[in-house]
Amino acid sequence: MPTFLKSLEKIRPLYDWTYKIILLVCKLLLIADIVITSWSVLGRYVPFISDPHWSEEMVLTFMVYMAVLSATLAIRKRSHIRMTAFDKYLPPKVLIALDLLADIAVLVLGVILLSEGLEVVSPTGNIAKFARYSSLPNLSQTWMYLPVAIAGVGMILFELEQVFLRIKEFYKPDDEAGKEARAS
Repeated sequence: MPTFLKSLEKIRPLYDWTYKIILLVCKLLLIADIVITSWSVLGRYVPFISDPHWSEEMVLTFMVYMAVLSATLAIRKRSHIRMTAFDKYLPPKVLIALDLLADIAVLVLGVILLSEGLEVVSPTGNIAKFARYSSLPNLSQTWMYLPVAIAGVGMILFELEQVFLRIKEFYKPDDEAGKEARAS
């Protein structure tokens, strides 16, 4: 196994830490969604509780953040949806190569999401300049489009790890590599 792959094992705790932080943010966003939605529902049916006018837009914004952040978490755990119908019929090295190709495609998608997301939320971008929440006119909808760029960063980060792990699998004997490729 090349020495650079061994040296990458040293930054694995950084990936673990990043995963835990993103997971914590997703949990906090889910709690905020539940609290705001409950408050809104109670405000509609309980006379002395007021329904916040901004609740629907904030809940939707938090849901967008949760969706893109949880997608990056799925990349790290290799739990995203994929076709595995022919996996048991393919040689282990071919299966690893196909998984590597899929990881590279998702990595390219992450780069596109990052570049396009940054373009949309940049101060010169048309959407960021003019879009406002209807219930909170002082708040720019840049916050609604920012998750696209965040998803790009997360996908790039965790896909780089997956690409290096796939390359590392190439250097294992066929029987070990086959077990790992079929398990992931």
